[in-house]
Amino acid sequence: MNGFGYLRPDSVQEAAEAYAAHPGARYLAGGTNLVDLLKLGVERPGTLIDIGRLPLDTVQELPDGGLRVGATVRNSDLAADPRVRDRYPALSQALLSGASAQLRNVATTGGNLLQRTRCPYFQDLDKPCNKRDPGSGCGARDGVHRDHAVLGHSPQCIATHPSDMAVALAALDAQVELYSTDGTRRLPVADFYRLPGEHPDRDTWIRPGELITGVRLPAATAGVPSAYRKARDRASYAFALASVAVVLRVEDGVVDQVGLAFGGLAHRPWRARHTELALLGAPATPAAFEGAVALELAHAEPLRDNAYKVPLARGLALDVLNRLAPAPAAA
Repeated sequence: MNGFGYLRPDSVQEAAEAYAAHPGARYLAGGTNLVDLLKLGVERPGTLIDIGRLPLDTVQELPDGGLRVGATVRNSDLAADPRVRDRYPALSQALLSGASAQLRNVATTGGNLLQRTRCPYFQDLDKPCNKRDPGSGCGARDGVHRDHAVLGHSPQCIATHPSDMAVALAALDAQVELYSTDGTRRLPVADFYRLPGEHPDRDTWIRPGELITGVRLPAATAGVPSAYRKARDRASYAFALASVAVVLRVEDGVVDQVGLAFGGLAHRPWRARHTELALLGAPATPAAFEGAVALELAHAEPLRDNAYKVPLARGLALDVLNRLAPAPAAA
């Protein structure tokens, strides 16, 4: 591991000012991903700015009935919060499906959103990787890519985003709060992440020095039936081969509200807009669900060894949609 400076600011403003004074620094909270990348040599910041003790570790009620989750709320605490389990069950389920209990006790909300891909080519300095070293090539395209993207990838990068939590947040229409010396702003989680395009080294639309201060869960999806399901190689401690988060409200047999996002298929949580548009106002039937999901997955471009992800994602989505839809009333 390379040497680095270490700062521990006492406020969000001090953290942002410290970053401005040390370009190329990194914010450190739980460190469950960043420390690994430091050890591998993938990350080499000159300064670490420790935000772990800033007052960003609470879940607060919002006046409209939503929730605000501080950036340093631990994944285990967020999953166990009764308000989250009751109003946003997909989020709690997603958190509990990710990593081990020990890691969830340390990992934070903001860090989870910013974790980087687990592509082995990205983590190995001896392998070509445009995400780690722009212009060096993508070793995974013609190499080992069974776990890689089938949607939204580019010739430059086929990596997938590893977060379970982010998939649920995208489906729930959550927003990310960002703070910097230039001010504050919010971005929908679904729009927070970039597709690789020509710049796969840029994972998100976060600006240099911006600090995630929290996540807002809207009142509009509070209490609406939701669920998360994940397929992986083993029962625990494994990243998604494919996953899905669904928010679904049905009124009088018709889909009144829907949000659907896939994980494990793309460089970002993949909000299934084609599916949502087809389902809104449609009958909540297995046939309608199947047709709407097929519309989204028709855009998939699988590679040599990962075409299995398309039927896998289809099966997960249909299972969750059918389970969330109320049973037809008896004649």
